[in-house]
Amino acid sequence: MAFIEAALASVRPRLASSACPSSSSRFALFSSLPSILPCSSVPPTSPGPRSFSTSGDIEDPVPPRSSLLGQFRSKRGLSVTDITSTRHYYQEWCEKQLEFSLCRGKPKRTDAMKAGSDRHSQLEKEVSEKMELHFETIEDSWAIRLMNFIIGAHNLLFEGITRELPVVGVIEGVWMVGVIDEIRISRDGGAGLPMLVDTKTRCKATVPSAAQKRNARLQLMCYKYLWDNLVTNTFPTEHFFRHYELNRQYTLTGDVKKYIDSLELDLKTLDDVLSHFRRTSSLLSQSDEQLLLRYELQSDQSLLEEYYFPYDSSWCKKQVDKGLEFWLGYREASFVPEDEKWKCKFCAFASDCPQSVTSSTNRTRSR
Repeated sequence: MAFIEAALASVRPRLASSACPSSSSRFALFSSLPSILPCSSVPPTSPGPRSFSTSGDIEDPVPPRSSLLGQFRSKRGLSVTDITSTRHYYQEWCEKQLEFSLCRGKPKRTDAMKAGSDRHSQLEKEVSEKMELHFETIEDSWAIRLMNFIIGAHNLLFEGITRELPVVGVIEGVWMVGVIDEIRISRDGGAGLPMLVDTKTRCKATVPSAAQKRNARLQLMCYKYLWDNLVTNTFPTEHFFRHYELNRQYTLTGDVKKYIDSLELDLKTLDDVLSHFRRTSSLLSQSDEQLLLRYELQSDQSLLEEYYFPYDSSWCKKQVDKGLEFWLGYREASFVPEDEKWKCKFCAFASDCPQSVTSSTNRTRSR
């Protein structure tokens, strides 16, 4: 613990005292550092984890331009929610719907989606302030992302909880980025390992379907893989800078530099921030094998269900491998299975979908 204190001593005096205990939290929250809300016209790229296979060197994959990864994510990289999100227009929900949304543009967000995002923002404010910083370069945007991890890790180590924590790495040669909803460390007995938690909101007071739970389980398992890999393996620094074409000696500027200076951290370049990010990662431990999904009612935030389940590395790898086959262009988009065609009722592309058109024709003929 003395080493942790020394590593973060320069940050602790700058804590913003905003005690705001949550009725759904196991912990008393005392104070928090502000996390950073990037604000810029420069689109930030997105990082990710190391591959499930830990042998061999990591090489930059060269996806064919005809693949969806090549067309839409070649430099940005995939996000965990590209593959796993329970919301519409993501892969595990329906690959054909995702393909339509990439090629034609996403339909407008629904009120339910907005309410879910608002709830996550509210939960984040319970443990940290939100601070808006302007930036003009990709290097500055990456500095913000890495600093948000450092700040979130600090909150976890000293307060036992953090929310909206960005994680990065490479899975099967593909860079990915994710934002973990919540991480807790139990203070009342137990192993004291970080536990990953995700809160989902629902419009109706009903438990989620098996398909929705499957999506959410995969999402949390991917976050656990990213987290565990980040805290136990050496971050592929050279590969990171090369893949995203970043200048590691870039001197931080503007709001980003002012914010870091306010924390009394001697970080002048992007390389300095990444080094501090790696040191912070080394202070953390692997997460609990148990994962937690929480389902709340949107109207009053009442708890509908808490669902604990174990991490299954084999199943997670199988699902991610299948998803990457689609993104890399090795197979066509799949349609929803027969027992999940109820999803088509909520799809904005149903009138153009071959499966929906075929099903409608068959129903007409059977009459």
